[in-house]
Amino acid sequence: MPEDLAERIGLIYEAHYDDIYYFLLYFTGRQEDAEDMVQEVFSRLLKILPRYDGRVAMKTWLFSIAKHVAIDHYRKQKWQRLFSDNWLALMKSTEGLPETELETKEEMHSIQRALQKLKPDQRIIVILRYIKEYSVKETAEILAIPETKVRVDCHRGLKALQKILGNACEERIANEFAR
Repeated sequence: MPEDLAERIGLIYEAHYDDIYYFLLYFTGRQEDAEDMVQEVFSRLLKILPRYDGRVAMKTWLFSIAKHVAIDHYRKQKWQRLFSDNWLALMKSTEGLPETELETKEEMHSIQRALQKLKPDQRIIVILRYIKEYSVKETAEILAIPETKVRVDCHRGLKALQKILGNACEERIANEFAR
């Protein structure tokens, strides 16, 4: 590998590793899978970097590669569960009273379970828009889809999350009264 290519890859890796890693971590819910997929993203980048023409931002291009790697991973899992129950251990807990921390973790766990029930396309869009906080335009560029599709799928994903979380809340209340 030419030295300038190795240097470019190194700089890109340093600049974008965290964003790509956390995107893949949110998608899979498993640290090991996210780490493997990040390696796959940068392995693919190594092969195709000479074709990069600069028409889109490098970060956008990397997220597009990461999206394809995540979808490939999803297909390989054959519709198995994508989020493990231990993903919360990777999240930093908030400072505060133990009761507040417990409630926050329970809410995060409910959201995590609800996210796993979304269609993969909706899940990716919701993660990019609300967890990674990308704009509609940036999300559309990353996924190479029209902005209207981002808006529609995001809206449908949020409605589905509301329905799922509403049902989970009703079940939790019913369980409390059953005790």
